[in-house]
Amino acid sequence: MEHAFSDSEEDEDKNEKMSESSRSVESLLLADQSNSPTEEKMTADSSDTDLEIEDNERSFATTKGEELYLEACKLVGVVPVSYFIRNMEEPYMNLNHHGLGPKGAKAIAIALVSNTTIIHLELEDNWILAEGVMCLVQMLRENCYIQELNISNNHLDTEGAEAISRIFLDNISSLRAVQLSGNNFREETAQFFAEALLGNYRVKELDLSHNEFSEKGGEHLGQLLANNEILEFLNLSWNHLRLKGAVALGAGLRANGTLKILDLSWNGFGNEGAVALGEALKQNNTLVLLDISSNHINNEGAGKLAKGLEENGNLKILKMTQNPLTVEGAIALVTSLRKNPKSKMEELNISNVIVNGSFLKLLDAVCQVHPELDVIYGDVQGFISKKPEQRPDPMKVIQNYLDEHKLRLWDFFRNMDKDGSMKIPVAEFRKAMMQQSRIPLDRAQIVELVHKLDQHRTGMVDYRGLVDTQKQMIRDQRWQQRREESRQKKEKHKSERVLQTFKNAMEMVTPRSSLVMSSGH
Repeated sequence: MEHAFSDSEEDEDKNEKMSESSRSVESLLLADQSNSPTEEKMTADSSDTDLEIEDNERSFATTKGEELYLEACKLVGVVPVSYFIRNMEEPYMNLNHHGLGPKGAKAIAIALVSNTTIIHLELEDNWILAEGVMCLVQMLRENCYIQELNISNNHLDTEGAEAISRIFLDNISSLRAVQLSGNNFREETAQFFAEALLGNYRVKELDLSHNEFSEKGGEHLGQLLANNEILEFLNLSWNHLRLKGAVALGAGLRANGTLKILDLSWNGFGNEGAVALGEALKQNNTLVLLDISSNHINNEGAGKLAKGLEENGNLKILKMTQNPLTVEGAIALVTSLRKNPKSKMEELNISNVIVNGSFLKLLDAVCQVHPELDVIYGDVQGFISKKPEQRPDPMKVIQNYLDEHKLRLWDFFRNMDKDGSMKIPVAEFRKAMMQQSRIPLDRAQIVELVHKLDQHRTGMVDYRGLVDTQKQMIRDQRWQQRREESRQKKEKHKSERVLQTFKNAMEMVTPRSSLVMSSGH
């Protein structure tokens, strides 16, 4: 009896969910009807309209999928999107740049209320506006399958920000990654997000880049960092956080224990912001990637940030490109890593900085202590007038070693592939190559090799990529050999032609000489 009772209870729950889903569809439909002046007039003048609405409610309660979407499009007055219909049963739905508008978004929302397959929804650049996003929010209260949502560049403004914040606040949806870039969110909307995400335990990734947050907004978002216990990725690039915003975020970062990736590029906070972030890095032990590119940080700011790097034991990637740094700032950053034996830094990007020989010597020494480190810098002083040293192809050096010891490429790779996954993180591969002594490769050659093996910057070196690089090296060698043979043949033919021309000239001269001699007799 107990078992029967629990089954009955479960059925009631399912029916209740279905009923709620049906009511959600109906509420979206009726909202459209109530917004239409024509329908309001018909409701007032004709009793038949009530029957039509009741019929719509009954039909939409049982209609799903393509049929539901087509009926919704008909009701709101938009042309159905064929791509949406074809891919409704796929987990990934990309409707970016489809010109949906708020009504098109509403039709999509109606169809998705009961959808159980789509988990990633892309709706960027569709002029959805606040009206459209409200329909999406209502749908997300019922749909528990969508986990990733991109509604960037949709002119949502303050009203749209408030609607999205409410769903964060209620912890109802299953969203874990949300992109809201470029939606004209102004200063006052930062408070909405900060308060809504204070107790949210679902959203782990949030993109608020390319908006209008300034110093006050930065203060609210700093409070968010200090109190949120679930967020792992936050993109605030291309805002106007300036000094006070960066200081507040630095304070929040000191107390934060979950954030792994923070993008603050293009916010113009200068050296003072770098000081605040340097202080945060002394205490924070979870951040893995920090991007502070294009923030007017000069050598002084780099020196202050370096103080934090001397104590941090978790940061792996620091991006500082497009700041007004010189080689002095670059040396301060690299020296801080040398002083920190517990540093886990794998990539330091200062790609616009022109370095010199002293910097390269320092970097070589630091890489002996931290073999996983890759520093991306600009040109080297003096290499314009002085021809750089020619080094042999690193893949050719490896091949020579394998041939000499009668080894296969797989033998070389599996010594580093500890878990047998056929893939190795770039930092581990770089570290293994720096620490081995059998194959004569220096730091520059290892950097060149890694760039070949991870051209798309996936962060992984896989065996297939290594094999492809080996094959390309062999093809290049054969091409060079054929080119050299062709050059030698041309030189030989040229020499033969010159010799033949010389012989012909001599033959023409010899008879004349004989003729002159005979005339003299």
